[in-house]
Amino acid sequence: MDETTARRVTGIAALATAATLIIEVPLYFVYSGPPPDWNVLSRLLIGITALTCLIVLVTAFRELVRRVNPEHEWAGTLACAAGLVYATVTLVSHGLEAGAVIATDHSIDPTITVDGTYILYGSIGRLLLALFLTSVGFAISRTRLLPRWTHRSAYVLAAVNLAFVPSLFFGNDPAHFYAANGWGTTASMGALLSYWLLALGVAAYRSANRLTAPAPRGAGRRGAPVR
Repeated sequence: MDETTARRVTGIAALATAATLIIEVPLYFVYSGPPPDWNVLSRLLIGITALTCLIVLVTAFRELVRRVNPEHEWAGTLACAAGLVYATVTLVSHGLEAGAVIATDHSIDPTITVDGTYILYGSIGRLLLALFLTSVGFAISRTRLLPRWTHRSAYVLAAVNLAFVPSLFFGNDPAHFYAANGWGTTASMGALLSYWLLALGVAAYRSANRLTAPAPRGAGRRGAPVR
């Protein structure tokens, strides 16, 4: 995979991940009580798709960092590893929720009933995402493969995720913003991540187009890529 392809795959995967997350998150707020099975299973299926796209994204990002600056490949590898572990943990959480819903003969709210997912979605997920975002931000800042706002916003979002790590001490009422499974700890963080990935995907895909754009007249036969 050359650099141009790596940029395009990274961009497309980020856009696909963002799009599926943007569809998934609102489904958590459709019902005030236990949602019907179709709602839970639909949002979990969409979430599984988003996590699959995320796996492609982190793998392509690692390759992109290696192509742009092999000296900082370790940062891309760390981001890839953190992203893969986050995806794995969240897939397990989705599986636990889906299993509980399928096995129960009445409507349940798995965000409350399946207590094994409280800190998987919450504190563990927040810490893993913070590591992923910090690694991505560092890799981008060192290699300058994308505009400055991408790594600065990654650091800010990482700090926000870290702020929710202690949420495991604040109960299990999803209506509470800062609970272990609260809407601030889980759904709002997913929404922020989705829109950040959307912006990142646009930036990555556009950078590939600039890389292959013909040089303007008088600039020589080859144009310098825009970092």
